[in-house]
Amino acid sequence: MADSVAVKPREAVTGPARGGGHRSTKRSRREARAAYLFLAPWFAGLLVITIGPILASLYLSFTDYSLLEEAKWVGFDNYVKMFTEDPRYISSLKVTTIYVVVSVPLQLAFALALALVLDRGLRGLAIYRSIFYLPSLLGGSVAIAILWRKVFGADGLVNALLGAFGIQGPGWVGHPDYALSTLIILHVWTFGAPMIIFLAGLRQIPSSYYEAAAVDGAGPLRQFRAITLPLLTPIIFFNLVLEIIKSFQSFTQSFIVSNGTGGPADSTLFYTLYLYLNGFRDYDMGYAAAMAWVLLLIIAGLTGVNFLASKYWVFYGDTK
Repeated sequence: MADSVAVKPREAVTGPARGGGHRSTKRSRREARAAYLFLAPWFAGLLVITIGPILASLYLSFTDYSLLEEAKWVGFDNYVKMFTEDPRYISSLKVTTIYVVVSVPLQLAFALALALVLDRGLRGLAIYRSIFYLPSLLGGSVAIAILWRKVFGADGLVNALLGAFGIQGPGWVGHPDYALSTLIILHVWTFGAPMIIFLAGLRQIPSSYYEAAAVDGAGPLRQFRAITLPLLTPIIFFNLVLEIIKSFQSFTQSFIVSNGTGGPADSTLFYTLYLYLNGFRDYDMGYAAAMAWVLLLIIAGLTGVNFLASKYWVFYGDTK
């Protein structure tokens, strides 16, 4: 009798629990099916628009393909040609490397300096942020590239200003020694995005750090070196990685300023422009696909190097 009394409560409790668990499992499955149904367009887009073309370009990079005829397998010939038979490829790689190495540090330094000025609590800060962010929105457009070519042309605004002081300026965009410099200036001018990120990082540094440093007698320069710069290194690292990737992909400025040639004397022949010329002017799509994969490897390699080197100079709180 005692045993039957002891068993009945366990059965009463266990029965509903099992039924409830079963209903919960069925509900979870229905929710999962609904989630996959709603995600199906995204998965289809990922497969058709992203993964499919990536794999197709990888295959085409090992072929001789002109868009008009059937692709012919040539193995690693396209990759060998880049570094042994194509001097313009080496020139494009050199021009792009100079562009990235010079323009990215200058842009980040200018963006940080302006963020430090804006962080001092200017009246109407939101307006200043919007105004200074505009170059980042417009800098990659065709209209700004055309304007830049006019400003730095032989009869442009820059030479008009120099002429007011009796200085005869060259045709900046038409001179091999200066054409790339005008594109570097244009890239530095698009400082808005990293500046906003720097400003957000500066706002996260506690003011008590600066107050304690001031009590110890540290001046503004010492505070910047000992407090601001170390605590801002994660933001600097983030902007550095993004700007390197974006700079290697620059195309519009070079295409418009040089009229799609990379001139004068290949001085503005960016990597992406030369890739475009091979693929859509010369219809050598297999070679262009190989160039695209080399560019991917270059960007991935530099990003990996940055992440490995970051442990020596990027500080996260009390760790490095």
